[in-house]
Amino acid sequence: MITSTSNNKIKNLSKCMKNSKERKKQDVFLVEGIRMFSEIPDRLHMETFVTEDFYERNKELFFDIPFEIVSEHIMESVSDTKTPQGVISIVKRQHYTVEEVCKGKTPLIMALENIQDPGNLGTILRTAEGAGVTGVLMSGDTVDIYNPKVVRATMGSIFRVPFTVVENLTECIRELNHKNFRTYSAHLQGKCFYDFDYRNPTIFCVGNEGNGLSKELSEITNHKIVIPMMGKVESLNVATASTILMYEVMRQRTTK
Repeated sequence: MITSTSNNKIKNLSKCMKNSKERKKQDVFLVEGIRMFSEIPDRLHMETFVTEDFYERNKELFFDIPFEIVSEHIMESVSDTKTPQGVISIVKRQHYTVEEVCKGKTPLIMALENIQDPGNLGTILRTAEGAGVTGVLMSGDTVDIYNPKVVRATMGSIFRVPFTVVENLTECIRELNHKNFRTYSAHLQGKCFYDFDYRNPTIFCVGNEGNGLSKELSEITNHKIVIPMMGKVESLNVATASTILMYEVMRQRTTK
C-alpha cells in the first residue's frame, strides 16, 4: 500500500490532476469514480490507484489490470472531488483527425467555439452520444476536454464520441462547406431552426457562453438559426441549446 505523498507515482498522479500541460505532455488524462472507471476501454487503461476499501468491495473489476492500493489520505490528497469514491485511473488519450470525426454517410457534427465551462462541454459530449452525433470539432480556445470536471460530466461518452481540436475552426468549417455539409450557426438574428431539413450531412456551430459565435464563423456558415423562445428569455445555456438542436436532427432522421 502506498501511504506517502512523496511516492513518485503519487507525485506524478497529482501533477497530472492539477496541470493540463503535464497531461498533454504525457498524452494521458485522469478518470475518477466507479462509473467512469468501469467505462474505460482496456486498450486505453494504463494504471489505477484505489483505496483498500474500494478494492475489497469491487475486486471483480481489477482482473488483469495494473493497479496500486493507496491509503485514504493519499486518495483525498490527489482527488479532484470533495468526496472521493476511492478510485482514480490514468488513461491514454485517443486521437482523431478531422476526416475521422466527419466521416460517415450522413454525419451530424457539433462545432464548438470557445466554450469555457467544463460542465457545458462535458454535457454536450454526453448528449451528443445520446442524440446520435457522429463527431465533435472544437476550437483551440475551448476549455480542455481532458479537464477532470469535463471528463466526469461526459459520463463515459469521452470514450465513444470522436472529437478533435482544430487550429482554426472558421477555416475548417469553410472547407467543410465544400464537402457536401450543410452548416448552421446558432445566432440571435437567425431563422427558426425548425424550418430546416437536417437529414443531409449537418454541422451545428455553437459559441461561447457569454458572447456566442464569432462574427467570422457565423458569417461563413450556410444558415444562421435561432431557437424560438417565449417570455423575456433572450438565449439558452449553450449545452441546453445544443441539446435541442441535436435532438431535432434525431427526430427528423428517425421519423418515418
